[in-house]
Amino acid sequence: MSDAGTWEERNAHYLSVALTWLRLRLERLAQHDTSPVLTPQPKQEPPQKHSFLGRPAGEQTAPVTPVTATTGATLDERIKQLETELAVAEAAADPPALIALSQQLGLSAFEREILLLCVALELDTRIAALCARAQNDINRPYPTFALAFMLFDDPPWEALAPDRPLRHWHLIEINQPGALALTNSPLRADERIVNYVKGLNRLDDRIAALTEPLSLAEDALDIPPSQQEVVQRIAHYWQQMAVMAPMASTSSVPYVQLVGSDEGSKELVALHTITQLNRQLYRLPMHMFPMQGADIDLLARLWQRESLLLPLALYLDAHDMDASAASEGQVQALSRFLAHNGGICFLSLRESLPRLDHAHLVLDVARPTPAEQHEAWTTVLKEKARTIPALLTSHFHLNTVTIQQVAQMALADAKDDEHELAERLWDACRLSVRPHLDMLAQRLDSAVAWDDLVLPQEETTMLHQVADQVRQRSKVYEEWGFAARMKRGLGINALFAGESGTGKTLAAEVIANELHLSLYRIDLSAVVSKYIGETEKNLRRLFDGAEDGGALLFFDEADALFGKRSEVKDSHDRYANIEINYLLQRMEAYRGLAILATNMKSALDTAFLRRLRFVIDFPFPSLVERKRMWQKVFPQETPKEQLDYDRLARFNLTGGGIRNSALNAAFLAAQAGTPVSMALIFNAVRTELRKLERPINEGDFRLPTAQGVKA
Repeated sequence: MSDAGTWEERNAHYLSVALTWLRLRLERLAQHDTSPVLTPQPKQEPPQKHSFLGRPAGEQTAPVTPVTATTGATLDERIKQLETELAVAEAAADPPALIALSQQLGLSAFEREILLLCVALELDTRIAALCARAQNDINRPYPTFALAFMLFDDPPWEALAPDRPLRHWHLIEINQPGALALTNSPLRADERIVNYVKGLNRLDDRIAALTEPLSLAEDALDIPPSQQEVVQRIAHYWQQMAVMAPMASTSSVPYVQLVGSDEGSKELVALHTITQLNRQLYRLPMHMFPMQGADIDLLARLWQRESLLLPLALYLDAHDMDASAASEGQVQALSRFLAHNGGICFLSLRESLPRLDHAHLVLDVARPTPAEQHEAWTTVLKEKARTIPALLTSHFHLNTVTIQQVAQMALADAKDDEHELAERLWDACRLSVRPHLDMLAQRLDSAVAWDDLVLPQEETTMLHQVADQVRQRSKVYEEWGFAARMKRGLGINALFAGESGTGKTLAAEVIANELHLSLYRIDLSAVVSKYIGETEKNLRRLFDGAEDGGALLFFDEADALFGKRSEVKDSHDRYANIEINYLLQRMEAYRGLAILATNMKSALDTAFLRRLRFVIDFPFPSLVERKRMWQKVFPQETPKEQLDYDRLARFNLTGGGIRNSALNAAFLAAQAGTPVSMALIFNAVRTELRKLERPINEGDFRLPTAQGVKA
């Protein structure tokens, strides 16, 4: 095997000799043509004009050997001498590009000569004029099949067939307008093929516009054992199908469906598999995939051709396509492509797509196990690890690529302080999972703490238990073995039930702030859809995004989603029950933290209540609790007079009503330019009671005359 530089020189020399041989044959054909000449012989081009090969058009294109330059040799003798020289080059262990192309794509000698004729038109400016002379027609300065039949020896007619390599692999383009015969139609070499023959082997522009290359980082972590097992299964499968070595040389290569919710893990499995085959992986997203039959066939043919010319593999990314709701057109388009594609192909899906007819293997690809994630964190953080990996693993469920990216980012900014590093890592992990939820839920920012929450002792204790279970779930599930025994119900969920304004949302904010989690309130308008199947699809995306961790899902007004199933009387009832059934299953499989809030507990389906670990009732606040709320509601910066909290506590308001009244009183004081006073608070409370349609006893609003308020 020669080095690249030597091969390029030999390839250029071979091409130069081949072009000389072709010109001589064209000249001989033109001389032997006894038909009337329609135009004079073209004049010799000026010395300043150069061919594609970089030599003056009037000079000999190929480096001439002593044999070729023998003085007095006839035209036939010169052609024979060049053929001998070409035969020697073609027999080399590392043949020129044109010969390698012919071997890869199965071209016969005559088909290779036709391709050379078409390529020569792009490389040598003299070929066009010679084609016109050889065909005795000034209007035909281009190759045709008819010219090839006259020019080359022993031409088989089958070379023109659509299933033969020239047309099957789109090596040449045929311009056949109107009723023009195929044999007289202009031929042109495909641009990609011209570059390949010249020695420039790069991906076809039509493929490059649709795909992007994927590769492993130089410092990438080792693939986790659970995913390495999937890699070995794929390799073993292809070995059994006898396609590991020739791979794309077969007309039908079984593809692999990679199924799972984590796109990064599936890409990693595909990359490690392809690395074993010394190939380059290219990603084609489904939104770039053509849907028209002719375009699909062209893409499949071009990709298979590229798989032969370059060591490639395709990663067809249909991760965002819902397999259960995929249209017939999408399935047919994929089936058509996979049936015609002979190269290595991975199909990435969230769920298996069983309606594809082509032979394939379906494999589930999951994120690394908690132990593997812990090992990845430890490997990246090295001596700075200590307790950080256990902390992150218990709250976040990330693939190794994300772990490495997050860790490197945090290590670049943080100092040697372990506490600061832990905070940076935590914030970076939260940011990495945030984009998956922002489209379907509203993120709530809050800085409230336990002191801001006023509830009876029993309910407060239960809220602390919720937070404690989130902290200790890694120890209980993984170290103490519960995860191995219980495959469902590992999530931590709770129902907050109570009248509006009793503190359900505030309690969720307190827990999220205590655990440093991102709080997402589910936007029902973005989740619930009138179209069949869309609600389940949105819920699946929501739960899958939250599975990464670092988030608290807060379903406000949960009775709208988790209501009771009804008797099926029509199709609407049937599909409504399907949505509830899906929620039942998904809530049981969900491994994160979810809180449901409702003021209509009786409207919830009893099956949901069984699956909830905590049910916390938020009672109407007592007199003592209302007093504490009034004492806490005004910030320290708010100017206020001496307030009678005992009297304010007599108003039957929830925590939400008290907050509204305090805020309205503050605005009244700001407008009046005075501190917050009892009179202003009474005015705000009166407004709040009217809004709630509560009875108002004016006796409750009387102030002492000394304060300047009339009875």
